[in-house]
Amino acid sequence: MALERSIPQVDLSEESQSERLARKSKEAPYVPIGLAGCVGAVLYGVYQFRNKGEMSTSVYLMKFRVVAQSMVVVTLGLGVGYSMIDKYLLPKFHSAASKKDQATV
Repeated sequence: MALERSIPQVDLSEESQSERLARKSKEAPYVPIGLAGCVGAVLYGVYQFRNKGEMSTSVYLMKFRVVAQSMVVVTLGLGVGYSMIDKYLLPKFHSAASKKDQATV
């Protein structure tokens, strides 16, 4: 028995950019978190690049690439973990709680 989520039908021709961002944020809450993380990582990288000292540019960029890739892996892991909890564990808890409530009534 699969859980089905309803996708709202939206007329995209009459939707402003701020309305679209708000709608997308409600549909997928990790999108604005990912965008903020990306902007933060880029700003941190620019700051560190300006203060890198004697390190060569190629070595710095390779280190930054490794850090960026690990952040992507961590974020994907958290997203998959949240999706699995939401899809498989929470329905079991809700059904167990509703059965317990029905048994006490």
